[in-house]
Order: sequence, then structure tokens, then C-alpha cells
Amino acid sequence: MAEHDIQGTRTIVVGVDGSDGSADAARWAFGQAALTGSHVEVITAWRWPSSWGAAIPMPTGFDPAGDARSMADEITGPLADEFPTVTIHTRIVEGHPAEVLVEASRYADLLVVSSRGHGEFSGMLIGSVSLYCATRASCPVLVYREPEQGKSEQGKSEQGK
Repeated sequence: MAEHDIQGTRTIVVGVDGSDGSADAARWAFGQAALTGSHVEVITAWRWPSSWGAAIPMPTGFDPAGDARSMADEITGPLADEFPTVTIHTRIVEGHPAEVLVEASRYADLLVVSSRGHGEFSGMLIGSVSLYCATRASCPVLVYREPEQGKSEQGKSEQGK
């Protein structure tokens, strides 16, 4: 049970990075929250761009935290409509996604992450953030994978129905 679970409210933390996989993981987390009476904490992490050498010129009005907030709102808005009984808290945090999510897991009952986000190695079964969270989180972790093409979430062939 999470430390903040004093009043009986359970918390599901879900990491969102704007990828289709993270949007699907968020939908799963919202569905689980609706079933269990939990609330959902949506977390998006961002970092300033870095370079090895000359400073990268930033365009006027560059706002990575604001961009992260807009992206998270695009994902959570439709989910809030679909799951009106679920209480949602959205946090936009500066830092590395893996470290931010592991820290958030200290106060969660479940951490949900997508199997892959925006990483460079799209053929991998699990991404570096997911693996980091699965091996270091303080609560159970669900690594959400999209069902294989032609199969439902229960693993049955859609064509065989």
C-alpha cells in the first residue's frame, strides 16, 4: 500500500510521452482505475535539449514544459470524457523519464508504462525507460504492450470469431 493511501484512495501512475503506445497504456490505466476506484496520476517528464559543444540556439517562445503539458492534455482529455468517474492528476516534471517515474512509484499502488516510447530502437520488445522502471520501481509495474496485429487483448484471433 502506498504511503499516501491514508484515506483508502489508491493511485495508478502512468507515464505519457506522446507516443501511441503511451496513449494506449494511459487508456489501460484509466480503465483499471475505473474498475478499482483508483485515481490516476499522469506524468510527463521533459528535459532541456543538450549538446556536446556549441550551445544550441533556442527559438523565441521555446517552452518544453508547455509543450509537454499540451501533449499530456491531448491524451488525457478524451480519457477524462471516456472515464468520467476517474479522478485525474497530471504532473509535468523536468527530468529523465525513468528517474521521474521511479520516484513517483514511491507513492503509487501501480505504475503503468508502455513497452516502447520514442526510443531509437523500434524493434526492441521493451524500451530502456520501461526496463528501468520494471527493475527499480517501489510498486508493481505493468508494462503495456499493444496486442499483436489480428489478435484481441485476450490473445484470441479476431478472424476466428
